[in-house]
Amino acid sequence: MAMEKPVPGKGGEKYIPYADRTGAESVVYFTRDLSAEGLRRIFARVCAPLAGKVAVKLHTGEQHGPNIIPRPWVQALLEKDLPGAAIVETNTYYAGDRYTTADHRKTLEVNGWTFCPVDILDEEGTVDLPVAGGKWFDHMSMGSHITKYDSLFVLTHFKGHAQGGFGGSCKNIGIGCADGRVGKAMIHTIPGSANMWSIGKEEFMERMTESAKATVDHFAGHITFVNVLRNMSVSCDCEGVGAAPVVTPNIGIVASLDILAADQASVDLVYALKPQEHHDLVERMESRHGLRQLTYMKELGMGNDRYALLDIDNGDARIDPAEAVRDVKPFR
Repeated sequence: MAMEKPVPGKGGEKYIPYADRTGAESVVYFTRDLSAEGLRRIFARVCAPLAGKVAVKLHTGEQHGPNIIPRPWVQALLEKDLPGAAIVETNTYYAGDRYTTADHRKTLEVNGWTFCPVDILDEEGTVDLPVAGGKWFDHMSMGSHITKYDSLFVLTHFKGHAQGGFGGSCKNIGIGCADGRVGKAMIHTIPGSANMWSIGKEEFMERMTESAKATVDHFAGHITFVNVLRNMSVSCDCEGVGAAPVVTPNIGIVASLDILAADQASVDLVYALKPQEHHDLVERMESRHGLRQLTYMKELGMGNDRYALLDIDNGDARIDPAEAVRDVKPFR
């Protein structure tokens, strides 16, 4: 999609160092173990809020997408730790492999998401969830099935994004729970515009974040977040086999009960890489003003941008991002 030129001085292109942040700290867990077992171990640290009927919000990808979270990892987690849970998705706003429910179900089969129920939330219509304190919305149109669930596990492949700069937990639910026709149009498109991607930069980040807030508030007290920092193309998984080659090293997995802390820690870990290792992904974040997601989540009271990063590989020792990425290997 065509992107407008950056508008300087609005904040979303500016990384805020940890020392310049204020407020309380949340807990973020970290592991370098990029495997099914590593995912299960870190999930165990943040699974307590999940009760009743559990939904797992996961980006299942376009057909044959090379960078999505490996299916066997998710299968092991759901079968051993979340029996009875369902993966949830919504149809896309763009025409592609997941534009209609029928095509979406074919794509799920191609990609191997057949080991548990997959609920396409907007298969049977929409529901409005309130947006508290938003400046763009007072409600967001979601897939109606979202109200069937008591808890939400937000399992996110952290990577770049053509319009959002990066896709973390905020993007996963901000775009991913909004229904494919109404909600996603509310976020992406100026009413009456012939360009479906007519909203960009700061306003887009704010609209997406307000949508995420509607979901976070709906599941208040029964939602948790895991970001997998692996195969981090500058492209989103919605680009499938057309995604840009991965050049950023794999880092690990973070988990938190705080959506802002989870995404902020993920961004900090990327920035802590050597400049030649993070150049492409950082350029994607800053050129799209994607860092506005973080500051706006804080303004909306969605969490903390300060956190204790606890290394579960080393007895929950507190570490900083630079230490966490010290031994990463260049992506091959």
